[in-house]
Formats: sequence, C-alpha cells, structure tokens
Amino acid sequence: MLDPSHFASAYLQGFATSAGLILAIGAQNVFVLTQGLARRFHWQVAGLCSLIDATLILVGVLGAGLLIEQYPGLLRGVTLGGILFLILYGLRALIAALRGSHRSLAAHSSRSLRSALLTTLALSLLNPHVYIDTVLLLGGIGGRYQGSAQTGFTLGAVMASTAWFFALSLAARGLAPLFRRPFAWRVLDLSVCALMWGVAIALWRTLPGLDVAG
Repeated sequence: MLDPSHFASAYLQGFATSAGLILAIGAQNVFVLTQGLARRFHWQVAGLCSLIDATLILVGVLGAGLLIEQYPGLLRGVTLGGILFLILYGLRALIAALRGSHRSLAAHSSRSLRSALLTTLALSLLNPHVYIDTVLLLGGIGGRYQGSAQTGFTLGAVMASTAWFFALSLAARGLAPLFRRPFAWRVLDLSVCALMWGVAIALWRTLPGLDVAG
C-alpha cells in the first residue's frame, strides 16, 4: 500500500541526491551539450542518456551494486576501456582545436543517428563513475528503503536525471549564436580535450595495484 508521506519524502531525497551527482560536468554532459548546440539528434541523445541512468538506478536498487562490490574485476575492466576511449576522444578534440577550421555547428556533432547513439553508449557505459554514482551510491541508498519509500526514491532519482539531460539539451540552443564563431569552438575543443584526458588520468589513478606516485 502506498504511503504518501513516505513516498514524497523518499522522492525528494532521491531527486536531490541524483541531481547532486549528475550536475558535475563530465564527458557525457559535454556530448549532450555539443549535440544540443548543433541541434542534431539532441533529443534522442538526451533520451538515451536518461534511459541508461534509469536502468542503472533501477538495477542498483534491486541489488546489483553488491555484485560489483564482490567482483571488482568487472569495474576494473570497464575502467580500462573507459580510459582508452577518453584518450581517443580527447585526441580527436585536440586535433579539431589545432586545425581551427571554420566548421559549422553540425560538423562538430555526430553525423548520423547511429553514430550519435553509439557515442552516447560509449561515453555512458565505459565510464566507471556512472556505475559508482547510479548502481553503487543511488542503488545502495535506494536499497535501504522498503515499499512505497523505495519506489519514491527510485522515481525521484530517475526524474532528476531525465530533467537534467533534457534541460541541458534545451539550454544549449541559447548558446548556439556564440558557437557560430570558430574561436568559440576552438576553446570548447581544447576544454573537451583537457576534460577527457583529466578524467582518464583520474581513472588511471583509481586502478588498484598501480604505483602512480613515482
């Protein structure tokens, strides 16, 4: 039986917790922003990001977070794949910045729906932080609730994620005039490169058994 007070309280906590985790600028958010600037497949990308988050949150609440904790090798494999992908993605952005060509908004985005969705999947599922935030953290918190409270927390977390991705895609439209200037794209490309490589280095340092101090 649904308890409105417990449902509402848990919903708000789920929404606030999820929002706090997702607002940090990361590779996934940068890609959503880029597609939004170009107005190309931006709704599909936002929708897929939302679906991925919703699925991982639900899986975490149902207990898969315990599986990752018991088998850290799974997370290590995802981490290594994510590092490689981020290095290559950052290199692509660096090359674009160095060329500094007068490209259109569309030229900076994926040229096909298939490419956009595959890039979204890679940026989402090859980033171990996604699993830590959704499956382990949100799933761990949501798993402590019971009944209607658990439903409320899960729904709140999913709604925060969905609202963020679609709001980011929509807000990018207001920045489009600025990014008609090649210099703005050069700055963004350099920022993307720095972000991707910075995240890759941070992920490398999290791998167990590595002596990164020197």
